[in-house]
Amino acid sequence: MNRLLALFLTIIPFLLTAQSKDDLIKEIKANPSQTETIRLIQRVGGYDPDYKEMAELFKTLDKSVKKTNEGKLFQRYLKNLSNVAIGKKAPGITQFDLEGNPYGLQNLKGKYVLVDFWASWCPPCRAENPNLVATYAEFKDRNFEILGVSFDREFDAWKKAIADDNLTWKHISDLQNWNNGASIPYGIKAIPQNVLVDPNGIIIGRNLHGEDLKKKLREIL
Repeated sequence: MNRLLALFLTIIPFLLTAQSKDDLIKEIKANPSQTETIRLIQRVGGYDPDYKEMAELFKTLDKSVKKTNEGKLFQRYLKNLSNVAIGKKAPGITQFDLEGNPYGLQNLKGKYVLVDFWASWCPPCRAENPNLVATYAEFKDRNFEILGVSFDREFDAWKKAIADDNLTWKHISDLQNWNNGASIPYGIKAIPQNVLVDPNGIIIGRNLHGEDLKKKLREIL
């Protein structure tokens, strides 16, 4: 139980803090010379980070903070976020499927693809899976596919979750947990997250779930 709670805190810490977004922004602006303020900006971004908002807040920090290792890493993170904004070309992903064969986003070129970042150990991911199953059933015959990219480490747990949740679309992983090769180019620091890609590989949606995802698919399909 303690391990599960720790994982939950790691995945979505912003949901468990008493501070409002406005409070966090005030604290950021009041402490521009503190390296710890970078973590506050990350919390403002939360589950669905807004690149422009976070970049503007980062600009308010002192140069000394920006030049720290933490500052340089955060600048790289912001750059990666900007590269996966709506309208940008989706970065390539190639990892191994359950059979051990390389498979990637490029294999689905010509289709609308929801790239779903998840893991078997992630409670919010597992809770979202029934919605994805229903969405896939409705749209799979209309030039739509899902590509599951797992942040798992254990193959057996990953495979079992796919079977238990009846996830019948294509799945890939490099079994590197948070060091998954897609985490950096897609700026993934919390899951579940997703991007919706059009047949030309252009990102046309981010973090669409449940009815929001269905509404978007009905519009484009």
